[in-house]
Amino acid sequence: MPRKRLPLSPQEQHTLDALLDGLIDTTVHHYGAEARQAVRYDKRKAMYDGTGTVYLLQLFEDDELVNNRIGAYMVLPTAEDSVGFHTHGDRHEQEVYVVVHGSGTYLEKDDPDAEPRAYPIEKGTITTVRGPALHAVQNTGDEPLVVFVITTNEPAGYASGA
Repeated sequence: MPRKRLPLSPQEQHTLDALLDGLIDTTVHHYGAEARQAVRYDKRKAMYDGTGTVYLLQLFEDDELVNNRIGAYMVLPTAEDSVGFHTHGDRHEQEVYVVVHGSGTYLEKDDPDAEPRAYPIEKGTITTVRGPALHAVQNTGDEPLVVFVITTNEPAGYASGA
């Protein structure tokens, strides 16, 4: 599964900022530091074999948070955009999604050959995944789907999927 992150051009970043203006505030008040905005914007085309383009607004530098790998806003601008099925088990991670704007469908399945379970998601919905389970998300609405993503490392010796 390709995981290539692409940088945004200044014009793309401006367009994305305009799209998100009034939807979310990307200001980070990190303990002991001056307030700041996202440290990096990433663009992912066909993320995990999904469709369209997904944007990630990375809020923290690598290793800035204890036990967290990612704290980011994931933005799926249109109903043409989705993140395909993927697992975090091979990286020993757990992931939490918190929907902050828009609507979509969250899909999960126990293994690659299993039938997916689908759940409607909207502002306030929280989902989790861990171990070898797979998950995916798609925008199904008329507005951007904005999800706050927290990816944590599983503790050493943790029995994944237990």
